[in-house]
Amino acid sequence: MSAATIWIIIGVILILSELMATSIVAVFLGLAAIVVGILLQLGWIESASAQYTIFGVVSLLLLFSARGRFKRWFVGYTADSTEQPSQLSKDIGNRVTVIADFHQGTGRVLLNGVQWDAQSADLLKTGDVAWVIANEGIHLTVSATKPL
Repeated sequence: MSAATIWIIIGVILILSELMATSIVAVFLGLAAIVVGILLQLGWIESASAQYTIFGVVSLLLLFSARGRFKRWFVGYTADSTEQPSQLSKDIGNRVTVIADFHQGTGRVLLNGVQWDAQSADLLKTGDVAWVIANEGIHLTVSATKPL
């Protein structure tokens, strides 16, 4: 296996490793390794010192010039702590069926075919009907009385 092939394989592995890490660094190291592999294949460089120098320079140039632009593409949506996404608020007022008795204010309910951990100030038993009054992520707050 030639040195050019090794550089290209290392570059591809680095780029693929970025799927596991989200720092957007390995992609640029991988691209630099591929550049070195291509330059070796074309015969433009031969010495090990030239390979490492070009790898370092191209990596740094890519990191400093393009990382900021690429990183903006990979930013996800983060909800504000005061913001309640619409998916959570749509369940408020829905009817649920209690599937596990409430002990010390907690139990299980069935909402739209999905079991949820729930809390309630009311004493609820299996089979009772309750209504969602709040949705706090993976926990529902339910009440025996229907909200207005």
